[in-house]
Amino acid sequence: MPAGSSSKRERQYEHIKDSAEGRGASERRAKEMAARTVNKERARSGETKSASSGSTKGKSPSQRGGERSGSARSGGSGPTREQLYEEARKQGIEGRSTMNKDQLARALGH
Repeated sequence: MPAGSSSKRERQYEHIKDSAEGRGASERRAKEMAARTVNKERARSGETKSASSGSTKGKSPSQRGGERSGSARSGGSGPTREQLYEEARKQGIEGRSTMNKDQLARALGH
């Protein structure tokens, strides 16, 4: 944290860092995420001398709530096609070999 940061921002930084580490991020990555988030919050609230337009426009990190974080970028959530296929095989669903992931999920009632 920069010199002169408020105790609120110090607590916010520690909370974000601890939370990221708890989700499995490395210490280095957790510190980076916390610093970026806190610095953006400081810029948005006028606590810095200067701020980029990217820091002051759009949703704040707290409003965004991880919309662009890792799981959102990985291309989807839930079971893989292979996992759905195996479940369909166990249930004896006909035509499963030609189904795509969405079709398998629908057939299984997911």
